[in-house]
Amino acid sequence: MKKFPIALQLYSVRDDLAADFDGTLAAVKAMGYDGVEFAGLYGHSAAEVKALCEKHNLTPISAHVPYLEMMGDPDGVLAAYAQIGCRFVAIPYLNEDLRPGQPKFAEVIENAKMLGAVAKKHGMTLLYHNHDFEFQKIDGEYALDMLYREVPADRLETELDTCWVNVGGEDPVKYVRKYAGRAPVLHLKDFAGQKGGKMYALIGIDDGAQSEAAAGAFEFRPVGKGLQNFPAILAAAEESGVEWVVVEQDSPSMGLRPLECAKCSIDYLKSL
Repeated sequence: MKKFPIALQLYSVRDDLAADFDGTLAAVKAMGYDGVEFAGLYGHSAAEVKALCEKHNLTPISAHVPYLEMMGDPDGVLAAYAQIGCRFVAIPYLNEDLRPGQPKFAEVIENAKMLGAVAKKHGMTLLYHNHDFEFQKIDGEYALDMLYREVPADRLETELDTCWVNVGGEDPVKYVRKYAGRAPVLHLKDFAGQKGGKMYALIGIDDGAQSEAAAGAFEFRPVGKGLQNFPAILAAAEESGVEWVVVEQDSPSMGLRPLECAKCSIDYLKSL
């Protein structure tokens, strides 16, 4: 099996980053990660972040940048991530009023075309990172598929989140293959338990759902410690032209701290 370069989505260790940005990057590198995907710069300038990545020999492969932040200043925001050296920038999440089934989802599709063009101007590729709500059907078609059908591949590529594809009711292996040639970056995320309860509370969002009993409740897990079939996912990734895999764990579990979860994930991947 191909040995993919492995990045860590830094949202996974956000509290550590807030306390010690430099030290956390050093710890991530020491675990064996090849790169990082940002989710905020924690008050640092693009030049400072670029220098820290160079210091720790970490590739700044990508960044999750809030949709509304990009829309507020497309050229300025995307230029900053290009300065860091990111090859990719992703729309990471849609607020409820922007999601499929809401009137503004049509605006998101049109604006993705524009943001993709601006990213391309700065030498980057725009990605879309899904959750489960894109697996709502509109006229018989998943909203996620509609997005990728409506926005040309030269403006938008995929960053499939394998956990949320599964939670959305589809097979991650099938979806990776479905977007072969259009999926340069793949999120590896594991989970246990059942869909429902306060899934989104685990990523810092109050979705108003009632929490479930502890037995069988949904939780994110280090890669290899949950329900996902990662050997099959990685085989599909190799066949489909994936360039980078990114570990993400939205909240820690199993009594481990976030950095310990990140270490557990990469140790598993390197053992395959």
